[in-house]
Amino acid sequence: MSEKKKLDIHIFFRLFSYTKPYRTLFAISLVSALIVAFLGPYRVALIGDLVNDHIVENQDREVLKEWSIILTALLFGEILFQFLSQYLSNLLGQKIIYEIRVNTFKKIIHFNSKYFDKTPIGSLVTRVISDIEAIADVFSQGIFSILTEALKIILVFYLMFMANWKFGLLVIIPIPILFIATKIFANAMKKANQKERTQVNRLNTFVQERLNAINLIKIFNREQQEYDHFKEINKDHRQAHINAVWAFSIFLPVVEILSSLSIAFLILWGVLMFNYEPENTGVLFGQIFAFVLWVHMLYRPIRQLADRFNTIQRGVVRAERVFKVLDTQQEIQKTGDKDLNGDQLSIEFKNIYFAYNDENWVLKDLNLKIEKGQNIAIVGATGSGKTSIINLIPRFYEYQKGQILINETEITEFKIESLRTKLGIVVQDVFLFSDTLYNNIVMGDFSITKEQVLQAAKDIGIEQLIQNLPGQLDYVIGERGGILSIGQRQLLSFLRAYVKNPEILILDEATANIDVESEELIKKATTQITKGRTSIIIAHRLSTIKNVDKIIVLDKGKILESGTHDELIAKGGAYAHLFEIQFKELEEAKG
Repeated sequence: MSEKKKLDIHIFFRLFSYTKPYRTLFAISLVSALIVAFLGPYRVALIGDLVNDHIVENQDREVLKEWSIILTALLFGEILFQFLSQYLSNLLGQKIIYEIRVNTFKKIIHFNSKYFDKTPIGSLVTRVISDIEAIADVFSQGIFSILTEALKIILVFYLMFMANWKFGLLVIIPIPILFIATKIFANAMKKANQKERTQVNRLNTFVQERLNAINLIKIFNREQQEYDHFKEINKDHRQAHINAVWAFSIFLPVVEILSSLSIAFLILWGVLMFNYEPENTGVLFGQIFAFVLWVHMLYRPIRQLADRFNTIQRGVVRAERVFKVLDTQQEIQKTGDKDLNGDQLSIEFKNIYFAYNDENWVLKDLNLKIEKGQNIAIVGATGSGKTSIINLIPRFYEYQKGQILINETEITEFKIESLRTKLGIVVQDVFLFSDTLYNNIVMGDFSITKEQVLQAAKDIGIEQLIQNLPGQLDYVIGERGGILSIGQRQLLSFLRAYVKNPEILILDEATANIDVESEELIKKATTQITKGRTSIIIAHRLSTIKNVDKIIVLDKGKILESGTHDELIAKGGAYAHLFEIQFKELEEAKG
């Protein structure tokens, strides 16, 4: 057995293991499917006997009525169990994919930041939505349908040969051709589905990226180029579907032709038998009647089996991709069991080495001590390691060497939830959900009342911003907060951090892309929210950090110099040079 088949079988049984919590539902679905498989062929056998005994030879109307009632009852019974089989198998599939989807999303949101650096968001959207949806078909259209159709085929063959083995042989003459056609069809569909999955993934990733970068596209006038690119990807996506439709378009007429050949052989032989055995005309007529129904009942399942196996194959392949996400070990290791307590916290970096890839060190033997309640600012050129420092404190990334201590305890010893509860972070690129202003500020912590939010807004001087919005805190912000200016979004992120009342506050380039008026408001907000807290400010505009307790100048992952603003200006080093450049730029702008 090839490694691929072994893998497929392993994935199938892993997928099947999700039925364990729903054993009763699975059993009822299975029994219903088997009853449907039995009732159909058996009902046709009874119809054949009815034609033989009570229509052609003995036309007893009372008996005919009784048999008609029995056959109608069987038909309704078949319909009932068909409904149960379809409904319960779909219900089972939906329960299973609900569990898988929840587990997958839970896994994804606990991945570390490094995973998202390398994985397109569009691919993850495909995994969580369309890939998992295909898994449901394994149960609703795959397993139970295959069992039903396979049993039905076996029963039809058995009843046909029990009724008349000669007719049975005539019927199966085209069957080998059907199996060959089915095999060709299954292979063609497998290739088409593989190509379709690839194109769906490409399409999702492309659309996700372009919509996220819509402003960039407009700035560079790339609407037409991106439109043309999308048409090409969509063309490939369409072609993948057309290939599948093409396979169906050829296969279904082949099946109809072969089933018609079986019926033609059957009728031809029946006509010959009428001539040679006129005394058995009634029996032959009833048998031919039943065999015609059996032929339709035989070819349809054989035709559908190819599609059902393809459904399972498609679901298994999709499940493999989903299980790959579930098996990925990219979570932050939650080995800590301590709660982080204390109103004021110190932070210390001891001999820290950190790299995003291999040993391309972004931070090299970094040593930094931030005392309780101390406000420090970190400045440096792009790529110097500023953002890396603040990404390590909440454990978005894991450092390779050294220690990071909070109140003399290494951060890996704390529970992740406890550690992050003590942190407030304001980033440069503020993300706001398409939700109310209040929900965007409290971020699920509804113990924070609207009154507290309004008081906090007043404390940091931005209450006017909220009052100017229709509905104030109940105002629904558009997706990503697009209706607000960059400065307004930044101010709301300050409010979001402030109402959390964190012991450690991190401001990452919070004034990099705002206007002068917003900068003044943010300066006041910064003074208020950093008061009495251990604070780290990644600074772009040096004028905003004159009054911090210490300024750290970073260069290529190492501390170049440190001190207060006045000390560093007096020193005349790298900081003084940066400040002089910005001061000149500001004077030129004013002039």
